[in-house]
Amino acid sequence: MSPSRSPPKNPVLKTREPTVPPGLRSRAALRLTAAACEGRLELQRCRACSAFQYPPREACTQCLSTRLEWTECDGVGELISETILHHSNEPYFRERVPLRVGLVRLDVGVTIVAHVDGACAPAPARIRLAAHLDKSGQAALVAHPPEGPTDMTTSQTHRDMTCDPRGRKILVTDGKSETGEALVKAFIAAGADKVWAGVAEPWKDATAIDKLAQLEGVTTVPLDVTDARSVEALSGLIGGKVDILVNNAEFHRHKPVGARGVETARAEMDVNYLGLLRLIESFGPALKFRAADGPNGACAWVNILSVYALSALPSQATFTASKAAAFAASQALRADMMGVGIRVMNVFPGPIDDAWNQTVPPPKLAPSALAAAVVASLKAGVEDVYPGDVAQDILARWRESAKVLERELADQ
Repeated sequence: MSPSRSPPKNPVLKTREPTVPPGLRSRAALRLTAAACEGRLELQRCRACSAFQYPPREACTQCLSTRLEWTECDGVGELISETILHHSNEPYFRERVPLRVGLVRLDVGVTIVAHVDGACAPAPARIRLAAHLDKSGQAALVAHPPEGPTDMTTSQTHRDMTCDPRGRKILVTDGKSETGEALVKAFIAAGADKVWAGVAEPWKDATAIDKLAQLEGVTTVPLDVTDARSVEALSGLIGGKVDILVNNAEFHRHKPVGARGVETARAEMDVNYLGLLRLIESFGPALKFRAADGPNGACAWVNILSVYALSALPSQATFTASKAAAFAASQALRADMMGVGIRVMNVFPGPIDDAWNQTVPPPKLAPSALAAAVVASLKAGVEDVYPGDVAQDILARWRESAKVLERELADQ
């Protein structure tokens, strides 16, 4: 299937109801999904005898030890047999047959039934297994050629595991900021069909708006996420056309807890948290309605948060509190969108190299690097992204001990 935009939908025909693959998983199997959310393949490995396990279970099949730990795996192995499925009782798969599936024997010793990338040579052939998220938000295993994933837009089943910007219509809620400008340019470079760049208070920086408007495929639109009427008006105009919504609207000030006045905190909460809720209220139903609207239906909602939503940075307490609130709202949005197959992706950058982080010492994340990470993650179809050295460091320390990280950030 071509990744270019499909012909307009016939308005006389009923829009198809969104269907998703079966989503029920055991608690053990959800760890496979947790790794896939960040683009990793992890399998259980016995700490007693070092044997890898699949499918996920509570005890080792070799020595019966319960000391199983999840270990990242390179996925290298061999496609030993394959078949083509022409029928399925599941509504989701019934709409997508024929399906190429095969039996994969990994070099670490486990055998797995997996989807097979159309670029793979016929069995027997060397492959690399990867974990993706299917349309229900659960882990799905796909055998790719040894060099890794190729173009996943060539079949509808695999296309549902990616949110590739090619051929998509995308809304960036704040196109005027440095981050917004970088995102808009990155989406156009990635082959987006159209990008709407939201603009609030256009009188503040008319030059930046003019530069955006001159880019081919970009249209600037009025959008103030603090104004429900503004959000509703734009939703009424383009809500039924948006395939990917990227919420990067942000109010950022450096204010510690205890500083007098709540005006800054109120403004940050109004943009960073309540602004997200206004967008969900207006654009959410339209995206859900379009989730099954052909091969280029609505597919993703991206929220630019902060790695300090995991653990507050005291010197920027009100900002990180607003991002933590947005994180909680985004998790609830993900649960709501999962039933129709819309991917909700949270991006957790460290300090971004922009005007509001001028006095923050390096390392800082360039807006262009953030935009590149967002595009790459949409192509990979992941849920959680931690771009930059600072974000990766904070994530590692948070996973090791959230309480220790809290104390360390208090000393900064």
